[in-house]
Amino acid sequence: MPKILVLDQPAHGIPTEEYIDALRERLPDATIVHPKTTDETLDAAGDADIITGTYLSDDVLAAADNLRLFAGAAAGYDHLPMETLRERNIALTNASGVHGPNVAEHVIGWLLLITRRLDEGIRRQERREWRSFQAMGELNGATVTVVGLGAIGQAVVERLDPFGVETVGVRYTPEKGGPTDRVLGFDELESALVETDYLVLACPLTDDTRRLIDGNAFDALPDHAVLVNVARGGVVDTDALVTTVQRGRIRAAALDVTDPEPLPKDHPLWNFENVFITPHIAGHTPQYFTRLAEILAENVELLADRESADATLRNQILPETPRTSSGTR
Repeated sequence: MPKILVLDQPAHGIPTEEYIDALRERLPDATIVHPKTTDETLDAAGDADIITGTYLSDDVLAAADNLRLFAGAAAGYDHLPMETLRERNIALTNASGVHGPNVAEHVIGWLLLITRRLDEGIRRQERREWRSFQAMGELNGATVTVVGLGAIGQAVVERLDPFGVETVGVRYTPEKGGPTDRVLGFDELESALVETDYLVLACPLTDDTRRLIDGNAFDALPDHAVLVNVARGGVVDTDALVTTVQRGRIRAAALDVTDPEPLPKDHPLWNFENVFITPHIAGHTPQYFTRLAEILAENVELLADRESADATLRNQILPETPRTSSGTR
């Protein structure tokens, strides 16, 4: 069994020790080390077969003479030394899919809050005001467009199924299909927007998706549409969003990510009653390291099998690198 070096990099406030425990439970025969100091980490890297963590410094990579796999603990990977990994033929995997269930629940929570106007109920409770108000509607029969059908987008669609909505998926490769009622390419986005009641963004930030939702996209949406962004802040043109909200051309926006981020205290988005903001926390889950350990344990088994050594690992990025991305969760 391999030697696995776990870098001391907590995630979402969860101590790295939980990752260690989950790995040892799944890989009882592996040698798992978790050094705390820089010198100890460099020493342990010397004969490590696998290193796992969110970041990989040049010093640690240079010391890792036997490294076969860097198991990234985040979905994004553009911050890693990709060229060096590629030159040394070191496999790279990421944590794509780890956040699917919790981010999807975050989306559903916002959709229900906005549709049933639960925020207004909370405000009236704070005022101790027992006075009826009219809910805007129901999800049943609505059209939800999900941009990006990776692990998070698919998890959103799966959880929408019991609500009786029509779903439209937008992805780079529509020929691959998806769990939505219809799948369109990015070149057909505008035709999807004109019939969209709820727009959920769950795509990576790339050159193609940067400011994908701009002034023209907002103009294409119906006035009653709701925007939910759990992708990256840069997928939305923030100035265009502010203008759209000011004009009353959107029912609500729910943002777990913003551009810029963190959102400055004097930014106008804070001032709108129909803009809901969380500080990039949709990805937080107590199951984070448990799910991450499952991915790594599966890949350890593949690496241990000589016949599978050159096969694609779960969540493999290198040696075959997909479209450059700053990551989705």
